Amino acid sequence: MTTPSSATAPTLFYGVPSGCSFGSIVALEWLGQPYRLSRIEMPEMVTSDAYRRINPVAETPSLLTADGQIISESAAILNHIGARGIAKGIGFAQGTAQFDRLNQMLGFLNTTFFNAFVPLWHILEHGSDANEAAVLREYGRAKVIRAHALLEAMLGDQPWLLGEHKTLADAYFAGIARWTRYHDVIDRRDYPNLQRLYDKLEADPAVVFAHAIEKQKPAVTAGGFLGEVDMGEALEWLPLAA
Repeated sequence: MTTPSSATAPTLFYGVPSGCSFGSIVALEWLGQPYRLSRIEMPEMVTSDAYRRINPVAETPSLLTADGQIISESAAILNHIGARGIAKGIGFAQGTAQFDRLNQMLGFLNTTFFNAFVPLWHILEHGSDANEAAVLREYGRAKVIRAHALLEAMLGDQPWLLGEHKTLADAYFAGIARWTRYHDVIDRRDYPNLQRLYDKLEADPAVVFAHAIEKQKPAVTAGGFLGEVDMGEALEWLPLAA
């Protein structure tokens, strides 16, 4: 059994299937520093009393940091990772123009791009009668189309969302953009800039790794991944945060 002293590496609690925590896994791989993962099945485990000890909101991702603090919300976790990855260019120092641009893009991805899919997820996760489902689907479709059109224009002919180098924003995009496979409301090929970015990310070793982790297949890490830990075992480390 892993001893409490082994909790000196961050542990990311990631949601499956297809949680937005995918982006945090990608970011940790890009960072290349030691970390662990803890798999949280949705909706069963994420709504359990045990997981609510980690995140009372019952959402993923959550990050147990090396010093025993818990961070929730993707943007906060990504910025935490980014602060450790400034030298690699995936994040930037607070107070710089690049930091502001990154936060602006993360804000858009969270409040507009992510949010566009919410009505469609509601249909799948909670069920709806035919009339309600039709209304929610059309509402969601309009939101997804708008979000893709806006991001398509923002990206333009740049190689990555913020320009010449990949950042945390691209990692977050990778986890959300794949949701079109569940909700057949658009064809990403109608947005060639986004399709180009998506294809490039899908070929990235960190994204390939994150897919393999979610599917519980052999995964090749860039060097930081120390393995998976059961949620029950990770809970034993929580008193260390006190």
